[in-house]
Amino acid sequence: MCMVIRDTVLLGDPRLREIAEPVKFDKKLPQMLEDLKDTLREHQRVYGMGRGIAAPQIGYNKRAVYVNTAKYTSYLINPEIVWRSPETFEVWDSCFSMEAKFFVKITRNRSIKVKYVDENQEFHNETFTDDMSELLQHEIDHLEGIMCSDRLTDPRNIAMRQEWEKRYRTPGLGM
Repeated sequence: MCMVIRDTVLLGDPRLREIAEPVKFDKKLPQMLEDLKDTLREHQRVYGMGRGIAAPQIGYNKRAVYVNTAKYTSYLINPEIVWRSPETFEVWDSCFSMEAKFFVKITRNRSIKVKYVDENQEFHNETFTDDMSELLQHEIDHLEGIMCSDRLTDPRNIAMRQEWEKRYRTPGLGM
């Protein structure tokens, strides 16, 4: 397959508000997964941050996510959060669909359990905590038509990227 960097669907585009359709394991799936991987890698290069991307962000209305961090790399196909811890924490969040130009401070569950299928059609039921929990909540929100900015409860908890980097960024955590 050839490397394809897909255009990112930006905040304001109604496609980001659609509920994504379940993925079918057909001949189209490998190209979509490759596009997710290639586009995330390019975004990581361009933005200097980012750990995951959801299919709706690159124009596929499908329930698929690709995550690539130092500790975890996986495709999550048809992911579903089946449990959320009552314990929460605040996190500064941004998004490629906002061109990582601003960050919003929002609340996420400390731990979640996600069931999903990987690209080899193997079933997984995993618990994620802290930064991985936050990341997967963000990406799975995309599949439900929800943006991180929708979770902002206090308008004072928004910062332009330059100001966020100066005041809040923890080196090595990415976005």
